[in-house]
Amino acid sequence: MSGTTLEDRVTGLLTVPIERLGVELVDVEFTGATLRILVDTQHEPLTGGVDTATLASVNRTIGPILEEADPIPGRYTLEVSSPGVERRLSRPDHYRRAVGEEVVVKLHPDVAAWRRLRGRLVDADQERFTLVVFERDGSPTAASETETIAYGDVNRTKTVFVWGPAPKPRSNSKKKRGKR
Repeated sequence: MSGTTLEDRVTGLLTVPIERLGVELVDVEFTGATLRILVDTQHEPLTGGVDTATLASVNRTIGPILEEADPIPGRYTLEVSSPGVERRLSRPDHYRRAVGEEVVVKLHPDVAAWRRLRGRLVDADQERFTLVVFERDGSPTAASETETIAYGDVNRTKTVFVWGPAPKPRSNSKKKRGKR
């Protein structure tokens, strides 16, 4: 398997066993001495996600597989978690899975006159993705503006959790009644 990354080797080892548990292997990250395995419900993002019992089951299942295959030399910490509601998009399949969600895209310097976009991901293929752009470097854009971006131009993309409507302003009437 020369030429493949550690993340690719671990993905190859764990994809099928994780899918047998009814969840999807979303990403593998190895930073420092931590191997982070991110799993989510299969093909249904933001529908409640995975619970702690499922995460524990994944951990118990993949621990022995990693122990036997030994893809990482030396000691490391295994961490199994969900990608969360705000998650990094780094591969074309991540982008395809996030179509319909709001994202923030940071481009590499010198790619365009602007560096940061916020918008709704409307399409993604193997080479590029398309956004309906809401903001360009923090400034609002026209409602129908779109941008198609090649993955190679991207420094980082992250989904954005959109909270519901703002809470109603709190009335001061209780405050006045409480003072005497």
